[in-house]
Amino acid sequence: MEKDPGWELYRSFLAVLREGSLSGAARTLGLTQPTISRHVKELEITLGTSLFTRAQDGLRPTTAGRAIEPHAQAMAAAAATLVRTISSNEALPRAVVRIAASEIVATEVLPPILTEFRAGHPEIIIELSVSDRAEDLLRRDSDIAVRMTRPKQATLVARRIGQVTLGLYAHRRYLGEHGRPHSMHDLTQHALIGFDREGVSIRALRQLGMNLRRDDFALRTDSHVAQLAAIRAGFGIGICQTAVARRDPALVRLLPNEFSLSLQVWIAMHEDLRSSSPMRAVFEHLAAALSGYVRARGLAQQSPI
Repeated sequence: MEKDPGWELYRSFLAVLREGSLSGAARTLGLTQPTISRHVKELEITLGTSLFTRAQDGLRPTTAGRAIEPHAQAMAAAAATLVRTISSNEALPRAVVRIAASEIVATEVLPPILTEFRAGHPEIIIELSVSDRAEDLLRRDSDIAVRMTRPKQATLVARRIGQVTLGLYAHRRYLGEHGRPHSMHDLTQHALIGFDREGVSIRALRQLGMNLRRDDFALRTDSHVAQLAAIRAGFGIGICQTAVARRDPALVRLLPNEFSLSLQVWIAMHEDLRSSSPMRAVFEHLAAALSGYVRARGLAQQSPI
């Protein structure tokens, strides 16, 4: 290559990859279709390879296009992090902090915590990345992550908050119609809410004496929020955080002596961000609030940064 491709070329490439057409990419980026076409062509010339082929349903990436996709995505993440880092400068009026959390934590636990933070820090904008996958803090997919496993990367600042308990729950309406199980074996006679793909919960149930298969679940979904909604609707019996379930008096915990799982709660951020006042403010608020959430169940244990 005679010169390095500019970021705008990769940005247009990613937009075409995402939208499947030049016109769709132009709309999302607020550019003209000829400009997008020129960017893609220039990138192809610079890289010396074709990145897209035409198909009936639009543009499809070539093998080379797929090969450079993760690298272009990394550039996009880095560009977004640059903007967030600059905006977090104390001299600027608006700071942006991106938090990654699982579905349940993001929807059931964090809203009141973030509302309280907002009241004291209206100048800080919160971005919430809702996903059950582990956000890569090293690549700066997020600034701060609430995780249910211990972060392993040495360059991260991590604090253990404590642990939360998972139990089996059903709505009172379901139990009134179908009866209450008195043993783990009785669960096989009930409508079970579980996962579409095998995960830690299914393996834990097996260790507790239930040889569960995917076909044993009457409702299968990998979304923890959808599982909780089904429990609340009275569909059947499923797994839920005890701290979340206790907020709803209609939810009844089943077989607490036979079934109980624990997950550790950690907060982590990249060590390069600890000098940023907005990042530190969010980190400390989350640590304190989540500690209170866990400590209410008598399970908290903190260690300093």
